[in-house]
Amino acid sequence: MIRSLSFPRQDFAASLVVFLVALPLCIGVAVASGVPAELGLITGIVGGIVTGLMRGSSLQVSGPAAGLTVLVLEAVRAFGLATLGVIVLAAGLLQIAMGLLRWGRWFRAISLSVVEGMLAGIGLVIIAGQLYAAAGVTAPDSGLGKLAGLPGALVEALGNRTALVSLAVGAGTVLVIVGWRRAPRRARAVPGALVAVLLAALATAVFGLPVPTVRVGGVLEAVHLPGTEALSSLAEPAVLGTVLAFALIASAESLFSAAAVDRLHAGPRTHYDKELVAQGAGNTLCGLLGALPLTAVIVRSSANVEAGARTKASRVLHGFWLLLFVALLPAVLAYIPLAALAGILVHAGWKLIPFKGVLTLWQRHRGEAVVLVATAAAIVAVGMFEGVLIGLALSIGKAAWEASHLRIERSDDESDAIRVRIQGTVTFLRLPQILDSLEALPGDRRVVLDLSGVHHIDHACRAALETWAERHSGADPEAVRAATPPTRREERTTTATNAPN
Repeated sequence: MIRSLSFPRQDFAASLVVFLVALPLCIGVAVASGVPAELGLITGIVGGIVTGLMRGSSLQVSGPAAGLTVLVLEAVRAFGLATLGVIVLAAGLLQIAMGLLRWGRWFRAISLSVVEGMLAGIGLVIIAGQLYAAAGVTAPDSGLGKLAGLPGALVEALGNRTALVSLAVGAGTVLVIVGWRRAPRRARAVPGALVAVLLAALATAVFGLPVPTVRVGGVLEAVHLPGTEALSSLAEPAVLGTVLAFALIASAESLFSAAAVDRLHAGPRTHYDKELVAQGAGNTLCGLLGALPLTAVIVRSSANVEAGARTKASRVLHGFWLLLFVALLPAVLAYIPLAALAGILVHAGWKLIPFKGVLTLWQRHRGEAVVLVATAAAIVAVGMFEGVLIGLALSIGKAAWEASHLRIERSDDESDAIRVRIQGTVTFLRLPQILDSLEALPGDRRVVLDLSGVHHIDHACRAALETWAERHSGADPEAVRAATPPTRREERTTTATNAPN
């Protein structure tokens, strides 16, 4: 009985930790996305109560994610805030359909390099954009424009006292978040982002700092139910493309987050199709309310696990705490400086960039590192959706190249024979390379043909190897023999005619 009661106590404490982590992030993501702060809180509430109650992953937490801010900002600028709700609604319905069709597992087949490259590109755009926000300067629209304009924006800020104060608030926020990791363990129970926001708000109020703060409106007034005009926009190809981008990117981010969270605990594993339905249900409701799209968020999810959560009760309770905050204390938002939120997102964007991962990939799998960097660069240069498509195309091309890649190695065997090791897929496209290597062997030496590394051999190559073996053997039946051939009979080398059984 005592043990059964310990779970709710642990989940209750974990829910408070997740609430404190989620609160500044919900507001910051909304502001960075160009929508009212209240919409970010609404998405956090839906992610906690609605998605949190559904089956799929028991411990990961959903809400507005920094990884979608760039795409949301582009959608709001292109189509307007009213159409954003329709896009999120359609994306949610598409996620539900994919989950019911049991497509959730296929998202696990997406190259990890593409996903990490996507997050890295998003992180770069977020950092660049929020540096402008921290200085109170209008940012260029394109990712390249943001990066290229940073030196000029810095020079402009240095000559403006208000911009310098705003930058100082943003930089101080980042320093508090980073330095909070070294605080005493008990103090770290309060998230660093929340401490940084509280200190920034306190400093702004006490010293009367000339920095803009969050604009607060009523939560009910921020809700925009989809109208007929907005629904009719779904017939536009550009809007449909954005819906597809929302659904695919949000699904991939959520399911990769689920896989990461599963590695953090020993509880029940994620059911990917059910989790996709849960994410779709949450986005459908967010779309009906005109709020931001939601995904599973690794920052909140890891905080939930580290705080000792055992069941889904922790994430549901965190949604209730957000709801109570919106109902009882909405005016508190007006004290939060925008520069502090920018600092939180700069830190979040930095954490999206896998610096160590790129170095590790470059040392072990350079092709994967190239895909990661190219995906990130494409997102910065041309946009989110196009960048992800470029990354997927590069990943598929790399896989196709590796599938058709062939290695031929020659070495001297201990039995005074030449060992020729062939690895890869042996098709007629590689036949000239294979025959050139084999025909260059001395005619008076025995050959051990090692095909253990061959994945597949087609009929043309099998016949060519048989012809070459007969010609090289001449009167000596032992001149050519196979070593550890493939297990499948149809892929055994036909040079077995001259090889011992």
